[in-house]
Amino acid sequence: MARRCSSTCDGLRARGARVSLYYVEDGPSDGVPVVLSGSIGSDHRMWEPQVKPLAARGFRVIRPDHPGHGKSPVPVGPCSIADVVEGLLGLLDDLGVAKAHLVGLSLGGMAGMWLGAHRPDRITSLTLCCTSAKLGPPERWAERAATVLAEGTGAVADAAVGRWVTPAYAERNPETVAMLRAMVAGTPAAGYAACCAAIEHMDLTGDLPRIAVPTLVISGAEDPATPPDHGELIADGIPGARFEIVEGAAHLGSYEQHERFTALILDRVGA
Repeated sequence: MARRCSSTCDGLRARGARVSLYYVEDGPSDGVPVVLSGSIGSDHRMWEPQVKPLAARGFRVIRPDHPGHGKSPVPVGPCSIADVVEGLLGLLDDLGVAKAHLVGLSLGGMAGMWLGAHRPDRITSLTLCCTSAKLGPPERWAERAATVLAEGTGAVADAAVGRWVTPAYAERNPETVAMLRAMVAGTPAAGYAACCAAIEHMDLTGDLPRIAVPTLVISGAEDPATPPDHGELIADGIPGARFEIVEGAAHLGSYEQHERFTALILDRVGA
């Protein structure tokens, strides 16, 4: 049975916003922890295909919502990647988790890289999915933040889902596409904009050689947001990292090609 709760993020609260990260937990409470951290514009539901396979293997599966996403309250002002990580660490502290496998997609993968470079004591391994160490140009993220603040997240929902899944998948699965679109459109504009700022100002390329935890990098072959060359750059920069490309996957490869992504995740966390 899923356990649902929230955890206070002290760092963001200290800046003037009391932010409690909402999370959903599945699997045995004494299992090895696996944190699934998602994309901007998503919530914990984007990891539904991975929950049962991980829990069935005895893992404690923890799925937080980013600040201002899903059921997590909206922070005051823009976030940095360090802020996003601070929320994750506060959650782990509240749950009594000293160390966890971190599986991150897009923004979640960026947080994972920051953790690997700055707080390797808190993670057992990294699985970095469809992400980037530097996702410019910065102006694009500033413009997107301005758009959602002016018009709401519904204004970017169609474009976001167009990057998340391939046209062929969208044609075959209209109900899933509608659910994903509603997920983006339901994200509070201020929360989405706050996390746009985190990506806008992010450059983790210099941190990659510092990451020493076992790392798997997965790219979607048809990902228009973070194409495979972004994953290859990450894998080349992290000593000993393994790199995989999944065919038929766009940006939300963990959903579209969930069987292949789940198999790769299980291979990494179970190693």
